Amino acid sequence: METIVLKNIRKVFTMGDTRVEALRGISLTVANGEFVAIMGASGSGKSTLMNILGCLDLPSEGELFLEGVRVNGLTKRQLADIRNQKIGFVFQGFNLLPRTTALDNVELPLLYGRSGHIRNPREQAVAVLEQVGLKDRLHHEPTQLSGGQQQRVAIARALVNRPAILLADEPTGNLDSRTTVEVLALFQSLNEQGITIILVTHEAEVAHYAKRVVEVRDGLILRDEPVAPRRQAAEDLEQWSATGNLVRIGR
Repeated sequence: METIVLKNIRKVFTMGDTRVEALRGISLTVANGEFVAIMGASGSGKSTLMNILGCLDLPSEGELFLEGVRVNGLTKRQLADIRNQKIGFVFQGFNLLPRTTALDNVELPLLYGRSGHIRNPREQAVAVLEQVGLKDRLHHEPTQLSGGQQQRVAIARALVNRPAILLADEPTGNLDSRTTVEVLALFQSLNEQGITIILVTHEAEVAHYAKRVVEVRDGLILRDEPVAPRRQAAEDLEQWSATGNLVRIGR
């Protein structure tokens, strides 16, 4: 099943007399259960592409389908419902509420959601925090957590609505090498459970943990190919624990 389909997506930004064509005809299909890394330098168009995939922005031309639903032409409320129910977002900055426990941070989207498909928000929040390995950190505030733990809380918050798609924008950008591999191990585990993951990164070493890499340059897809050889984060962590050697991760 095709989870995401983009057909000839173009995005133009106009600032006064200046016209910037950020995307110049992107066509892309992401199947259910894929783990795709979108790579590109600053100004390549990868962040614009991520915003369109996440229904945070709409294309100037072209069509976007999410799980068979044509996104073009939907109302702001309908777009908000898609973001809330079908997509989980993880960002480089953890964006956690200060002086608020991990459990409350994760439960918050359920309290503001309109779908009502989660009957017990608190129970679901606890479940996803356990899923990301934070069973013993439920009542800790962000300042009491390490950077990696804060990102795990952010990932749990993205998962709490049981989305079909997880969009991660430079999720390891603020993490050290060891913690980066730990977060990538979590992403690989979630992907094995059936969650479709799209990860934006500028680091080739991080992209090697995905199943497929899509490189964007000047608003066009430069390459789209399987990752080979693909790195397994759990194996890298085992080697790290056994030898004490750092796994090079593009730092």
